[in-house]
Amino acid sequence: MKKVLVTGSQGFIGSYVCNELLQNNYQVVGVDNFSKYGVVSRAHDKHENFTLLQNDCSSPEFIKILENEQFDYIIAGAAMIGGISYFHKYAYDLLAMNERIISNTFDLALEQYKKGFLKKILVLSSSMVFENVSTWPTKESDLPKCPPPLSTYGFQKLSCEYFARGAFEQYGLPYTIVRPFNCVGVGEDEAVGDHEITSGNIKLTLSHVVPDLILKCLKGQNPLHILGSGNQIRHYTNGHDISRGIRVCLEHENAINNDFNISSSVSTSVLELAQMIWKKFNPDLPFKYVSDPPFEYDVEKRIPDIQKARDILNFEAKITLNESLDEIISWMKEKYKILN
Repeated sequence: MKKVLVTGSQGFIGSYVCNELLQNNYQVVGVDNFSKYGVVSRAHDKHENFTLLQNDCSSPEFIKILENEQFDYIIAGAAMIGGISYFHKYAYDLLAMNERIISNTFDLALEQYKKGFLKKILVLSSSMVFENVSTWPTKESDLPKCPPPLSTYGFQKLSCEYFARGAFEQYGLPYTIVRPFNCVGVGEDEAVGDHEITSGNIKLTLSHVVPDLILKCLKGQNPLHILGSGNQIRHYTNGHDISRGIRVCLEHENAINNDFNISSSVSTSVLELAQMIWKKFNPDLPFKYVSDPPFEYDVEKRIPDIQKARDILNFEAKITLNESLDEIISWMKEKYKILN
């Protein structure tokens, strides 16, 4: 049984990753400080092959408490992360804190690698590294040609990729870089550090578009408020597909020292998404919406080329956006005890 360290194990994507690994016969050690959602219970917590260490990956103690462990793989997922408003509110902290986290994680990985334990580190990057790209669909090979991100979050995620390449260049540490695109699914709670944003007549603290629109419909908002024109294009990818893609990247021999876009192949505008969600709640009402001013870093297009993952890894996302929405709506109705 191979042993994997997952940093940020109790987060949104982290919890999907832990479940995927545990269901495929891995032993998983998770590290999380519950800074995003507060103390939460996750489906994987009671699995016999899961161990949780409550610790801050940015602190010096992080490496010390793990110095006697032996890991086959490390998945570097811990980070301060949020929606568009988060990028503004924590512009400095996102850069400073996430640099400390990734630096500590790579120091641990190098220590494990030098001892002969670690086979590879897998870095969870972000589609935000393509913030200023001008070619769509965007290939992995387009990254060196586009200007660096303007947001501190996107810039730091690009830095994570340089950590991987630098550690390989200097020390030979094998790596894989994974760029998830717009993960959607259950378990995305209100972040402790988010602030309330007024959107129409509703104060919301959910910073990602899918749960934001669902909660507005749950509360009966009409007309529906969206950020910007609604022409922003995204590829909404279910957490189950993203975690499966991460596991494939962990295991596949051709993923070593390589980078992959992990995403659905389907483009959806925010306006199309809003209409889909609206119809699930209000099938007999005409769709009406209002455009609120967008945030500065609300990228107009995030359209990945997924051919590389298809060709090299034989990976494709399988879960449709419609299926994802049904799953999330059911979960959010239960969470908010709203049954309409």
